[in-house]
Amino acid sequence: MNKKLIALAVAGASLAPAAMAQTANPVTLYGRIWVMAESVEASGGVASIARRNRVSDQSSLLGVRGTEDLGGGLKAVFQLETGFAPDANMTTFATRNSGVGLQGGFGTIMLGRWDTPFKTTQTAVDAFGDNALGDITGATMNGGNFSRREQNNIQYWSPSWGGFEFRAQYTANEGKAANVNPYVYGGSVAWTRGNFYAAIAYEQHRDLNGATPTQGNKEEGTGIAASYRMGNLKFSGQYGEYKETNLSKQKSYYLGLEWFVGKHVFLGTFQNAKDGVAAGASAECDMYSFGYQYVFSRRTMFGVNYTEVKNDSGNLCNFGSNALTITGNQDPKGFAAGFRHTF
Repeated sequence: MNKKLIALAVAGASLAPAAMAQTANPVTLYGRIWVMAESVEASGGVASIARRNRVSDQSSLLGVRGTEDLGGGLKAVFQLETGFAPDANMTTFATRNSGVGLQGGFGTIMLGRWDTPFKTTQTAVDAFGDNALGDITGATMNGGNFSRREQNNIQYWSPSWGGFEFRAQYTANEGKAANVNPYVYGGSVAWTRGNFYAAIAYEQHRDLNGATPTQGNKEEGTGIAASYRMGNLKFSGQYGEYKETNLSKQKSYYLGLEWFVGKHVFLGTFQNAKDGVAAGASAECDMYSFGYQYVFSRRTMFGVNYTEVKNDSGNLCNFGSNALTITGNQDPKGFAAGFRHTF
């Protein structure tokens, strides 16, 4: 009897997503599992970091999203998205883009935890996506400081007007105290026409140093991003300027190239960042990434990539995520190979 009940439960669970998708108010279960075996090291500096092997998550996720038709052209919208690490069995619920809102002819209002417009528009041109070693935040976006997913977040997303879309965001000052009033605001304008994409974004952090409340500190960032696919080639680029109280302005740029040949994809990117340090100091870094992907199907891909970083004393660059702990003049490098499956 118990075996029959278990079998019925399993069958019901497997049919549930399809049944939900067929209703007037669909709910969709989706996800991505992306894991790579990596070999990483860092040379230079006072002492090198010896090569070590590891298995690393590449931003795997599980999510559910849906809508409810409220009539009169209005819809309730929601999304709950959780990141998890298959290599280490580490999961915290709703760590990724999660929220609830209202959608209509005016656009969408969303409340919750969500990527800022700056992050959304600038990372849209990243050839390596969420690949840990080579993604766009390794050198650009102020070392990832402007690649933010804010909680206590209110966002507005416009509808598309001739390919133009506008986004605005404000993070509530929940952490306000006697001497600090930390909050984040920003916005973006993006334009898509055929195979061409371009965007400009601005973001400001008040009384914050990264994620740490800091009295009187201000961080500002402006970014421009663009991509264009021409036949089997896709070109992409990003330029950013970032300024923090008592530090020089940091400038960074990114160039990417993707070549599609049947089921094969060849990738290459270059990143550079300079300055953004205290008066009288200097810092600069270069970052190179090369990759290959074999696309088995729309859902399954095998990929390999190599990333190498060249730092001076400022150590501005590191892997996009799963970074090594580096000190003066150390240069990280790494090779990765693994699989990505989406559903």
